Amino acid sequence: MNAINSNFTINPLKVVIFGAGKIGRSFIGQLFGTNGYQVVFVDVDQRTVDLINERNEYRVVTKGEEESEIVVRNVEAISGFDTEKVAGAVASAGILAASVGKNALGKVAPVIAAGLKIRYQQQPGSPLDIILAENMRDASGFLRAKLSGNLPLDYPIDELVGLVETSIGKMVPLIPLTELEKDPLVVLAEVYNTLIVDKKGFKATIPDIPGLAPKENIKAWVDRKSFIHNLGHATVAYYGFYKHPNANYIYEILRDPDVYRFTRTTMLQSAEMLWNVYSNDFSLSDLTVHIDDLLFRFRNKALKDTIFRVGQDLIRKLGPDDRFMGAIHLAQKVGMPHDQIIHAMSYGFYFRAKDEAGNQLQSDIDLIQSLSSDFNRTLINKLGFHITQDLSTSKQLKRYFEEIEISQQSGIK
Repeated sequence: MNAINSNFTINPLKVVIFGAGKIGRSFIGQLFGTNGYQVVFVDVDQRTVDLINERNEYRVVTKGEEESEIVVRNVEAISGFDTEKVAGAVASAGILAASVGKNALGKVAPVIAAGLKIRYQQQPGSPLDIILAENMRDASGFLRAKLSGNLPLDYPIDELVGLVETSIGKMVPLIPLTELEKDPLVVLAEVYNTLIVDKKGFKATIPDIPGLAPKENIKAWVDRKSFIHNLGHATVAYYGFYKHPNANYIYEILRDPDVYRFTRTTMLQSAEMLWNVYSNDFSLSDLTVHIDDLLFRFRNKALKDTIFRVGQDLIRKLGPDDRFMGAIHLAQKVGMPHDQIIHAMSYGFYFRAKDEAGNQLQSDIDLIQSLSSDFNRTLINKLGFHITQDLSTSKQLKRYFEEIEISQQSGIK
C-alpha cells in the first residue's frame, strides 16, 4: 500500500462528470454547477476538453415560452486518456456522475476503480457516490460488475461505493449546425431540470440541492420514464412520421388531433399497466397528469426537437427490453391489455425520417429493408425477439405491418 499523502484532500463540493455531452453539460453539470459545485468533466473529445479549459464556463440556453440563458461557471475538463489525472480527480471528488452510454461506461470503469483505490489508501472511510445518468436498465449492476473486476478482492465496494440509478426526464434536442459553429460548447434544453435519483443508492450524504429528487423505489420511476415518456415520445415520432412524412419537428405533428389522440391513448394504456404494478408509488390520476404534462412539453415549439432525433436508432428503441417491448412484457406478466402499445410500435417499422443533412442511420435503413424481406426472422435476429415467448406479439405486429403497407399503397392514412 502506498504511503499516506498528507496533502490529499477530498473536496465535498467537487463533482466529476464522465461525459461532457448534452446530458452531462445541460443537466448534470448545470444542476451541480449552479448550486455551488466545482464541475470537472472527463471526456475523450480533445476539442471539447480544450474549449472548456480555455473558458472555464459554458452556456445552457433553455427553450420555452421565454428563452433564457444559464452560464455554468467554475468548470474544467480532463482528457479521458490522461488516466493518472482522472484517477486523482475521482479520488478527491465529493461525488461522481456518468453520462457516457453503456459501451463507454464499461471502458471508464478501470480508471474509476483506480481513483477508488487511491481514495481508500488515503482516506479509507470515505464513501463515494456515482450518479448513473444513463439511459439503460440496471446501470448499477452493470457498473458494479465492471468495477469489481478492477478492484482488489478485499475492497469493500458495497460499503464505499454508491451506485445511484436515475430517471432522466429532460429533453435535450440536437443542436443545429449553425448554432454549433457560433459556439461549440452551447447546449439547448427545455426548462425542466429535475433529476430523479435512487435514494437507497447513496452511501454518503445525499446532496441537498434544488432539482435533485431522491425516490424510495427508483424502479417505479425508471419504468415510468421508459414506458410513458420514452414510449410516448417514440409513438409521436413513428405515427406522426407515417401521417406527415415531410414534417421535421415533433411540435408540428402533434398539431394533428389524430396524432395527439393516438399518442395519448398509447401512453394511457401503459399508465394503467404501471398503476397496476406500482400502485404504492403512483395513482392513475398521478400518471394521467404526468402524461398531459409530457404532451405539453413535447409540443414545445421553441425546443425544435426533431422527429429524426426522437425516432432514430430503431434497433435499440424497438428492442426486447426498451420502451415498447419492455412495456409489452410487463403488461403480459400482470395480465394487462397492451394491444395499443403493439399497434404504436408497428409504425416504427416504417420510420424513415432524415436529419438536417438528409441522412438516415444506416442501421435503421438496414433494419427496414430486412423487415420487408423476412419480417419474422428480422424480429428474432435483429430485434432480439424470443422465438416462442414473443410469438403472439410477433403475429400482431405482422398483422399491423401488413395493414400499414396496404394503406400506404392505397394512399389512405
